[in-house]
Amino acid sequence: MIKVLIIKLSSIGDVVHTLPALAALRRGFERNGQKARIDWLVEEAASGILRGHPMLDNVIVVKNRGWAKDIKKNIKTARWLSRERYDVVIDFQGLAKSAVWVLVSRGKRRIGFSNARECSSIFLNEKLPPYDPERHAVDRYMDLARYATGGDVEKPVFHMAESGDALTTVKGKLKALGIPEGSPYFIVCPSARWATKLWSDSSFVQLARTAIGSTGMYAVLVGGASDRPRLERMQRDIGDKAVNMAGATGLAELAALSKGARFAVTVDSGPMHVAAAVGTRVVALFGPTSPTRTGPYPCEGGHIVIRRGLACSPCFRRTCADPVCMSGITVDEVMKAVNGCL
Repeated sequence: MIKVLIIKLSSIGDVVHTLPALAALRRGFERNGQKARIDWLVEEAASGILRGHPMLDNVIVVKNRGWAKDIKKNIKTARWLSRERYDVVIDFQGLAKSAVWVLVSRGKRRIGFSNARECSSIFLNEKLPPYDPERHAVDRYMDLARYATGGDVEKPVFHMAESGDALTTVKGKLKALGIPEGSPYFIVCPSARWATKLWSDSSFVQLARTAIGSTGMYAVLVGGASDRPRLERMQRDIGDKAVNMAGATGLAELAALSKGARFAVTVDSGPMHVAAAVGTRVVALFGPTSPTRTGPYPCEGGHIVIRRGLACSPCFRRTCADPVCMSGITVDEVMKAVNGCL
């Protein structure tokens, strides 16, 4: 049996982007007549995407953002990984924090890109040529899977871990919030970690009210627990057909919720990638980041990306005195995209 370790620690969207490579690795080793044990090292915040995944043998969870969060547990995990003596270790992260885990894993084949950031390629013994940063992350990760298995791979396919319990829980929560079972709804995700990625709350409120009036659907607002007070204000402004589920879903439940939605309107965020991965059409608002690198995938999935196309965009800046790349997006053009999804 060949033992394989995937290192992709964060974030939610990045972990989702690596799922097609997981499927390609599983198929590729089977095609070679090799039975594979595939484990995945991931940080706690993104681990819900992977728990119960049928293509994984083990999900190894570590604390978010560094060893200092739980030194004793991380040392224990490092020793366990070292004892496993993986045949193949693939660094999909390409950062200093993942390079440390590559080192302690002591894998026989340690694979990654030669131009990985933060000098993280130093512990690799098999380096792919420099990747093109303008290619989509999904396609870059598929290159690593192709190389590791020594052959061609099929078209990228997202296999999400499906949970009947999550679906049942989501249906119960929607019903408790006043959405009758079977009623159509769409998702609104107005939150992101970067301030520059945000569209104004008033624009999201106006859009949701227009979409509800046009379609008769319910609007389900999603986000993290810290977003809840802000989304409560938005919910009140939208009206009776809006519900707030910020902080009320784990990642498995978010996937189930997204799969049941007719479409999603979202800024560049983890929930955007989850929705696209389960096959929900996405209207994605992009400003400081690049949809060619990290936009909703697959590109032919009926998703619509809206951006201003300014000379300064994408800038990849987390702060900006005048983020016109986002503020310049109008409700009318987003609503036109919503109608296109329908």
